[in-house]
Amino acid sequence: MLSEEAAICVDSISKNYQIYKHPKDRLKQAILSRVQRLILKKNVDIYYKDFWALKNISFKVNRGETVGILGRNGSGKSTLLQVVCGILTPSSGSCKIRGNLAALLELGSGFNPQFTGFENVYVYGQLLGLSRKRIDDILPTILDFADIGDFIHQPVKTYSSGMLVRLAFAVSVSREPDILVVDEALAVGDAAFSRKCFARIETLREKGTTVLFVSHSSSMVVEICDRAIILDGGEMIYDGAPKEAVAHYTKLLFSSESKRKQIREETKEAWQQKNINNTHDSVVLETTNDKILTNKIDSSFFVEDMVSKSRLEYESQGAIILDPHIRTTNGKRVNVLIESESYQYCYRVKFHKKAWNVNFGMLIKTNSGYELGGGAHPFVNKYIACVEEGVEYFVAYDFKCLLADGIYFCNAGIQGSPTPDADRRYLHRIIDAIMFKVLPHENPQSTANVNFLIGSTAKNVLAA
Repeated sequence: MLSEEAAICVDSISKNYQIYKHPKDRLKQAILSRVQRLILKKNVDIYYKDFWALKNISFKVNRGETVGILGRNGSGKSTLLQVVCGILTPSSGSCKIRGNLAALLELGSGFNPQFTGFENVYVYGQLLGLSRKRIDDILPTILDFADIGDFIHQPVKTYSSGMLVRLAFAVSVSREPDILVVDEALAVGDAAFSRKCFARIETLREKGTTVLFVSHSSSMVVEICDRAIILDGGEMIYDGAPKEAVAHYTKLLFSSESKRKQIREETKEAWQQKNINNTHDSVVLETTNDKILTNKIDSSFFVEDMVSKSRLEYESQGAIILDPHIRTTNGKRVNVLIESESYQYCYRVKFHKKAWNVNFGMLIKTNSGYELGGGAHPFVNKYIACVEEGVEYFVAYDFKCLLADGIYFCNAGIQGSPTPDADRRYLHRIIDAIMFKVLPHENPQSTANVNFLIGSTAKNVLAA
């Protein structure tokens, strides 16, 4: 039963499709199987194969919560959203919602391509339950948000995908729904409009709107979601904090076919263990067994037990990253940094296979997983032409710690091609390879995460 706090309650939902090899098999199933069952009283022949798009999915989304859904193509994400919206009927299980729902699924769904954009505002608005008078009242707001100019008077069939999603989103959010469901549609908009949409979503969230959406943008999921769910092969394999979910999903996404089943099971085990522990902490301090640590440690600014519990490694594809760490300009290892001081982020790379078009990378993230910035060597979109098998690199990134007080993480990665003509891929990557803490100045002025070295003055103009 739907609780007072839950806006969406998905209970043991499964969705099955019957897949026929030939069109005639559908007729055989409809007629011959019935004859066999009713007249001949024998076992019924099956002319189709079952395809389970969803398998026993259960979760709740509380009112005002934002939940992202991650998964590879064909994992069941869109099917799940269509069940939640009532477009599809599940084969088993149930979905209950509390409150009015607005959905932005397939581009232009609910629009008549022969009608103008202006006419479709009224058609689509009424499908969403808005009266004509209400649409009249909010029409200026809709047109201003969509910002498609005179195209509003042109047939929708002439619209680009970006214009279509602008108008659809503008109408969908105009009534301030209790529940907003979005399926990757915002990915087609330009950057400015995408930011405008998510600013609007943020406003709705502050007013208590529940948001359920699918996105392939990991940073977007981390930035705006309270939780994230991973689907794979129609099954729900993880439900937890966005940062951990994105890390598991990324590892699954870039794994080889031979390793995917193993990583999938590891992800499910991590979810089960999280449920047992009943905690969603993204960072846990534990004793390190790292044998690569040298004696060059600044003990005043190095906490030995401060390691990343969320560390995840991709499968090696010809190279391996070793010993990622931060050190001072005089070579001493630290993981407690001082704001505005200079440091190096370093790691070693061993190549056990020859590789082409190689570059190295790093990324600094907040404790919630928001990507603050990173670097590439030799440069962005510039590569080392060829690296021979057995070669070892020492990679170092100089940076000034312009970060405010807090906990941060560093990624490390190598990209390259296994053959001269192959597409570039991750040869190895470590997500949340290390964690570090930044200490503030005695009298800090910076706020949020990044210190822009902002100075300030304040004058009493009346006393001048």
